[in-house]
Amino acid sequence: MRTAILKYNAGNIRSVQIACERIGIHALVTDDPRILREADRVIFPGVGEASSAMRYLRERGLNEVITGLQQPVLGICLGLQLLCRHSEEGNTDCLGVFDTDVKRFPPGFKVPHIGWNTIYELQGPLFEGISPEEYVYFVHSFAALISKEQCARTEYAYPFASGLMKKNFYALQFHPEKSGNCGERILKNFLRLKP
Repeated sequence: MRTAILKYNAGNIRSVQIACERIGIHALVTDDPRILREADRVIFPGVGEASSAMRYLRERGLNEVITGLQQPVLGICLGLQLLCRHSEEGNTDCLGVFDTDVKRFPPGFKVPHIGWNTIYELQGPLFEGISPEEYVYFVHSFAALISKEQCARTEYAYPFASGLMKKNFYALQFHPEKSGNCGERILKNFLRLKP
């Protein structure tokens, strides 16, 4: 099984690759459209800023590659936000896989939302064997609004979608690679999904 990690103008990609290696998966970091299309699974991680990341993807035609993928795809953190319709960060039109928008946390709340928080209302194959109210690790200032495609929810300032799922696309606002045993189980669940 071939796992590809999308390389683009964002940080945190190496830590996802190391997390895959810890569970016995060799993942290739690449921005080659052919390799991405032929992979059995694609991970779309990232820490960064939405408008510059989308500009990078569009300049290289990777926006069309991503939205056309048929195999399981996992967005992480910025990857989740870019898979949504629109982000307030830089007033950015994103990839539109998920029919929801990304908003900045309101004034009066510390941003970024950083540290451990719980996930609940868990649905779908990513969360097999995960108990509601598990703690996972977040670092973000923007969050996806609640929608019908939500598969996990968290509260900070207001309830937001900490997980999204639609067809072959899955996304997590938190960092499974930094979330201990719970995050490792979630990654394993994703990597077991059939192409």
